[in-house]
Amino acid sequence: MPSSTGPSIDAITEGGRVTQVGEGQEAEETSPAVVTFGAPTVGELLAERYELVEHINNDSAGRLVWRGVDVVLRRPVAVVLRYPGGDSATEMLQAAVAASRVIHPNLVGVYDAIDEDDRAYVVREWVDGQSLRETVAADGPLDPARATAIGNAVASALAAVHATGMVHGNLHPGTVMISDDGRVVLADARTDGADSQENDLRAVGGVLYFALTGHWPHGEAPLHGATAGHGRAALPDAVRDAGGAIAAPRQMRAGVPAYLDDLTMDLLDPEIAPPSSDVLAAELSRLDIPADEQFLEQAGPLRFTADPGEEPSPLAAAGGRKVAIGIAGLLAVALVGLLIGINALGGGDGDKEPVAQPSNSAPATGGADEPAAQVRKLTIQDVRIIDPDGDRAEVRNAEKVIDGNDDDGWETNSYRTNAKFGGLKKGMGVWIDLGAPHTVKQLEATLSATGATVELRTGARGDFPSSSSGDKQLVNAYSTVVGPPNEDGGTKMIFNAFEPDQKYQYLLFWITKLPEKENGSGWKLGVQEIVVQGS
Repeated sequence: MPSSTGPSIDAITEGGRVTQVGEGQEAEETSPAVVTFGAPTVGELLAERYELVEHINNDSAGRLVWRGVDVVLRRPVAVVLRYPGGDSATEMLQAAVAASRVIHPNLVGVYDAIDEDDRAYVVREWVDGQSLRETVAADGPLDPARATAIGNAVASALAAVHATGMVHGNLHPGTVMISDDGRVVLADARTDGADSQENDLRAVGGVLYFALTGHWPHGEAPLHGATAGHGRAALPDAVRDAGGAIAAPRQMRAGVPAYLDDLTMDLLDPEIAPPSSDVLAAELSRLDIPADEQFLEQAGPLRFTADPGEEPSPLAAAGGRKVAIGIAGLLAVALVGLLIGINALGGGDGDKEPVAQPSNSAPATGGADEPAAQVRKLTIQDVRIIDPDGDRAEVRNAEKVIDGNDDDGWETNSYRTNAKFGGLKKGMGVWIDLGAPHTVKQLEATLSATGATVELRTGARGDFPSSSSGDKQLVNAYSTVVGPPNEDGGTKMIFNAFEPDQKYQYLLFWITKLPEKENGSGWKLGVQEIVVQGS
């Protein structure tokens, strides 16, 4: 009888189509040839469930790659077969078992792994798209924002892998897949234990370098002693000086911001210890936001250490010799300057309503003749997504919940098992900083659908964390609930049970249950806009 042994992570691209089998899987030179007698045929049904539809290709290890259909769930799958099974398929099946421990939106989904003695096969998610290598070959180097987004996705996937104590060991532009809907998928982990987590992080620098320049900084020689394979050897080498040192991305093309150039080169520099994968993912997530590239250029490089008096980036804790500029501090200065300028232009016009400005302290109280404080829309100084039980893959686009546009907001991933985040986490939240203590009258949230359950919490902690462990500490600190939870509310949720004699600066919009999607394919929520009113 066939035995199911668990899933793996491998993927290959053929003809612009991601088919989840290691394009970059590098067979050892001494590996025995794969026997292919008794090869499958179109229409054959494997394990009484997986129908073979089309033979796509054979990967570099000689395994057969097929497009198929799961006839039970009626979904497309990729099937990777090796002949024979048994002992010769041990490594492939061990990789499946190891990789099944990691579930992440930026890792290839895997459904089954079966050994039938005469053959073995792994069934994986089918994703249409291209590898990063093919994308750059077709369209040229990517713009900095897209390169940052890809680096963020890759680092987030590595953080999930490293959290289990495992190593990917095969990261390069051939194993970074970009689906047609923009999803970035990391594929084809190795299982031979020849690599390290540090080498994975160096490879993130290589991926960023390639995305920005179209060249691979490690040349044709395999990275860190791995066996050479077509996934890396086919990449053009970086431009080098007489001593063999590679040119920085800014030297190879115009328009690369200094902060991204420095971060990339730091990751490639063997003299600088790289940060952990979760810290790197947090930093790239912080950079992966819509921003004026010119402003970021003026803000200076983001590196691994901070000078005294400057706000460090998450990379500061990782050590190293370079400097991080406090982007948040610069933004605050720019905002204050802008508000002062607006007031100066509007000064002397008594008919105009005064512009609300963030304050560093609670409003002073006056005498009996002083008019009562006017209820108004409060300025939200900062907003972040916290994900204490997750991998921080859903923390981007927080700024969309305060951009004044109800049609575009932040949203969770789609969860298939149940409304409580598929049983994977207790909740997620939107953290809000009002800039100073205020009397709060009401918080109104516009959601994408009805059926969510949310509670509003408050706390005194103002230092926003940059890791899942920090998120857990913040959630534990925000134990005060403002009024009862809003259960199965509509698309407009209103919280107004604030204490009138209490000042609030930090709020946590805490989501514990997601609404079901209209097509019934899972549970998901979007937070379109949050407005806080008070004085």
